[in-house]
Amino acid sequence: MSGAALAVVVVVVFLLALYLLQRYGDLRKQQRMVLLGTLLSWYLCFLIVFILPLDVSTTIYKQCVLDNANQTTDRVSPTISIPKACVEPWSYIPDGVLPVFWRVVYWTSQFLTWLLLPFMQSYARSGAFSRVGKIKTALIENAIYYGTYLLIFISLLIYVAAHPQWQLSWRELQTIGITAANTWGLFLLVLLLGYGLVEIPRSYWLSSSHGYLLAKTYFKVAKMATEKAAAEENLADVMENVAGVHESVRYNHHFRKCVDTILTKCPTEYQEEMGTVENSGGEQSVLPTKRSLINLHKKVIFAVQRQGQTQVQWSILLEQAFHLEDVAKSQSSAVRHFAHSFPSAHQYGWIHKLIYSPTVEWYWECVFRQSFYRLLAVLLCLLSAAVVWSECTFFSTRPVLSLFAVFVHMAEKQYNYICIEMVCFVSILFLCVCVYSTVFRIRVFNYYYLVPHHQTDAYSLQFSGMLFCRLTPPLCLNFLGLIHLDSAISHQDRIQTSYTSIMGSMRVLSFISDGFYIYYPMLVLLLCFATFFSLGSRCLNLLGFHQYITDDDLTSDLVDEGRELIRRERRKRQKAEDGEHRRWAWRERYGGQGATGQTRAGYTELKDSQSSPVTETKKSGMGLKKNFSSHGIK
Repeated sequence: MSGAALAVVVVVVFLLALYLLQRYGDLRKQQRMVLLGTLLSWYLCFLIVFILPLDVSTTIYKQCVLDNANQTTDRVSPTISIPKACVEPWSYIPDGVLPVFWRVVYWTSQFLTWLLLPFMQSYARSGAFSRVGKIKTALIENAIYYGTYLLIFISLLIYVAAHPQWQLSWRELQTIGITAANTWGLFLLVLLLGYGLVEIPRSYWLSSSHGYLLAKTYFKVAKMATEKAAAEENLADVMENVAGVHESVRYNHHFRKCVDTILTKCPTEYQEEMGTVENSGGEQSVLPTKRSLINLHKKVIFAVQRQGQTQVQWSILLEQAFHLEDVAKSQSSAVRHFAHSFPSAHQYGWIHKLIYSPTVEWYWECVFRQSFYRLLAVLLCLLSAAVVWSECTFFSTRPVLSLFAVFVHMAEKQYNYICIEMVCFVSILFLCVCVYSTVFRIRVFNYYYLVPHHQTDAYSLQFSGMLFCRLTPPLCLNFLGLIHLDSAISHQDRIQTSYTSIMGSMRVLSFISDGFYIYYPMLVLLLCFATFFSLGSRCLNLLGFHQYITDDDLTSDLVDEGRELIRRERRKRQKAEDGEHRRWAWRERYGGQGATGQTRAGYTELKDSQSSPVTETKKSGMGLKKNFSSHGIK
């Protein structure tokens, strides 16, 4: 049964990682090495989280067997009762399997996060035209990166060598490296955890209010309109530079192959436009250099990616705003039937229509959703409170104050391994959700941003993989400390988990095991207060990075602007829907005549009004900017 449980977990975790990669990445267009590195990093981190509860139950069973053996050995009187037989857990993993498993998983993830993924980041972002050029660029960019870590390792090595009571064995050097990596990860872990413990319950509580969601969606629409306009303008500028290079470089020039590579990265509309431009290569033209072509190639990739992201996000926000407005209308309607403003945009299969009918949708959106979200928010808030309390008290073993340690010890006394695994799984899963969801929400300008619907670039995918690999080991060690199964923190004489055994004895660096690992997690309490009062959002708002703050005048202005933009988009889409209905009625009335190329002027005008922003930009020539007033953007 243990082998089957392990196999099921391995397969389920792989499918979960593959689903997330398919949601955020593009499996068809992105480089295979980028996808493989990201998938492997996510998969290994999720695997650690799912396997660790099995390691805990196996360790507790081994401790029970050892205690019984010691009691049997120490028994000198026949009146002493025989120790209770230990029941082997259903998920027991034989000796020797988990240590090898953890060692392979841990060192593979560390190789990914410190060596391979940083190199692949620079490789994927490089604008070089050959593999050798991209490798050269990646090595140069990572020289400082690798040199910094080498300097830190040498400093720690000197620190250990300065103490005569320590012998520099390979095991101790390995422990120093692991401790340094976990210390860096714990520093970032507490920051992300303090944000997630408050923001996740609060987001569900606020999401129970349709009015709040609609106002925040209006705010996002106004911001996205500005970003969309900036992305399209930047793309037009870059395409103008590409057009200049295309005209200046002759077809027989040795740079022509580089120019053709750049052209293949441009949108189809621009490629067709440039294909009609005759390449003159006149004497007055200034030929570009190889470095300028590399920089232009890099700009084209970024501009096209950014324009695609904003276009997809704009469409998603429009659908969300339309849906929330439909919910507001349905709540005030006497008919218990959910009506969509644009039914043609919600074409689902018959199974979906059967299960999630308009009546069921009305009851969910207008009746049950609010209560369900608020109940879920209360449960998450209780879990957050338990985590904060345990983080501040887990160093106390007598009495045991950590709530997670109390639950595990109670189940351990009853040999209830299923309860132990469930407590461990729910606890560590909640910690992971708080930390990983923050990683998915973080946005560092436009350099790191995880965008769903296959719009995340290669750099952001690999950066998320690096963060996962650096955060997961200290998160697991912190969890083991919460349940008092890490002797480096709890100082208890008991069998260690297989996961802790590969980390080595953290007591080699006592100031970290007895100081930083114990007292630094208490900082999560201050971070929770800062998140509760939105101090970070207010600081970003003062710096010019607009955040949704309900009592801010600028937020109110952006909400009003977003409401007006949605009103314009609704009118535009309604005109399109009416035009389609009239066209369908025309075809039904006159047969095939309506489907011919000879259409009425009204339909031609409607088609022109729906032309894409790129087409509208290029109607005025390659050197002109896009007129954003056609999209209703201020």
